[in-house]
Amino acid sequence: MPKSIPYQPLILRLVHGVSGFLAIGALITGFWVYNTYDGRFGTLKLPELYDAQGVHGTFGLFFLISFTGLAIYSLYWGSRRLLFPDFWRRLWHQPGQPVWWVNLQRLVNSLMLLAATLAVISGRMMQESWLPFGETHHLAYQVHLLGWLVLLISLILHLVISLKVGGVPLLASMVQWGYRPEESPALWWQTLRQRFRR
Repeated sequence: MPKSIPYQPLILRLVHGVSGFLAIGALITGFWVYNTYDGRFGTLKLPELYDAQGVHGTFGLFFLISFTGLAIYSLYWGSRRLLFPDFWRRLWHQPGQPVWWVNLQRLVNSLMLLAATLAVISGRMMQESWLPFGETHHLAYQVHLLGWLVLLISLILHLVISLKVGGVPLLASMVQWGYRPEESPALWWQTLRQRFRR
């Protein structure tokens, strides 16, 4: 019997979907920039991308905006999908069991938030003149490269482990269009005002 598709909150699907799209765009264009100006760990024969840094910076800026929403949601409403105080004890309690995979998913989710934070902060600290002049020694650039790599690895792990934990229904739940009446965008402003009044 096939699993039913679980319901995900509308706001999560929106910030997750937009952030995911922009993160993938930033990862691809980030590699293009590295391939064009650095290449110390190897390169690919890619066509020249006009203003690769500018395209990457645009993806990065919009990712920063959407990621801020995703981070707030994750830390406030979605904290149960992240690390918790006795995480390490629980992780090694039942290796290979379903609960172990869920705990591993929490680790990967937290790692992805950390890598994205490193990437956006270090990216904002960089100057566009560095790479065209071969200045690849700056700490901000080194941290940005590290953030790119960890974000790429954690994104792949996120997809693989999500498939293991919830299968295709879990992935499908993130791209549903419908939403519950109480989650209507028309009510967002009113809900936000009520939360800040408390």
